[in-house]
Amino acid sequence: MPILHAHDLNGPHPGKPLDEPQAIEALRDDSLAWVHLDGTNHVAPEWIATHLDYLDPQAIEALTEEETRPRVTILGHGILIILRGMNFNEGEDPEDMVSVRVWLDDHRIVTIARRHVRAIEDLRSDIRHGDVPADTAVFLSRLVERLNMRIADFLRDLDDLADDLETDVFAEKSGGLRKRVVDARLQVITARRYIAPQRDALADLTRAKVAFLSQATQRDMHEEQVGLTRIVEGLDELRDRLTVLREELSGQTSDRLNGNMYVISVLSAVFLPLSFLTGLFGVNVGGMPGVADGQAFLWLCLWMGGLFAVQMALLAAMRWLRRPGKSD
Repeated sequence: MPILHAHDLNGPHPGKPLDEPQAIEALRDDSLAWVHLDGTNHVAPEWIATHLDYLDPQAIEALTEEETRPRVTILGHGILIILRGMNFNEGEDPEDMVSVRVWLDDHRIVTIARRHVRAIEDLRSDIRHGDVPADTAVFLSRLVERLNMRIADFLRDLDDLADDLETDVFAEKSGGLRKRVVDARLQVITARRYIAPQRDALADLTRAKVAFLSQATQRDMHEEQVGLTRIVEGLDELRDRLTVLREELSGQTSDRLNGNMYVISVLSAVFLPLSFLTGLFGVNVGGMPGVADGQAFLWLCLWMGGLFAVQMALLAAMRWLRRPGKSD
């Protein structure tokens, strides 16, 4: 059975759980009922086609398709809404947002998801504790509010992460900073891919001409849409901050590489003449000066030491002994 839970919302006992036959009957009659379906159940498409055959064929297809993007479509007297929520399932990334497909009309609410959605669980918990939505518009407002609330929490967590990364990057700490920055940037990009269309979908809801969506509900949708707009702007700002951090890390790496190459160049400039002299005096041929002099090696060492001192003095005078980027 694909039904995860079902509730009668305005019968003699509002919030009463329904079994499958009761849920099917409640969806067909004029009483307000909510049914939440498991999209991963292999019989879900057949169940929807059989027991929700009175819905628009486009709605039936959208409720069961695998890949979806947030959108709003008015079909007859009802409305099809596809939204996304943060993914808090174990072992999965929050930014890999979960899809929630919703069908709403005057008398029925059908939701379906392929993964656990906390906003749905929140609504179910409210109903079980007696806080039952009065109509479909109130249900929709609560669902959107819960989805957006967790999106806002996710943005705050990302913002805190970006602050920590900025501190570590500018303090030139090590420890996989480049990977952490790249991972955070991918989180932002992935989340924005879903949140921006959801903002547009909520904007469509504020203009939807459906009888059961009151002006108060549309005002609520407008406020949620404004909130999502701020979140999208915050994601754009975070993406820019993380791009700057990545460039800063690249600059630090380049500076370290340049510094190392500079040190190698200075060492080469110092030891190349000395190596030439040691190689020259180390040849094993006749006629080498000082071969018969017992003090020749000492004089050679002193002479090379003097040459080394002269080289260091020249490099210091030319300011070649400072690290690149250092100032007086």
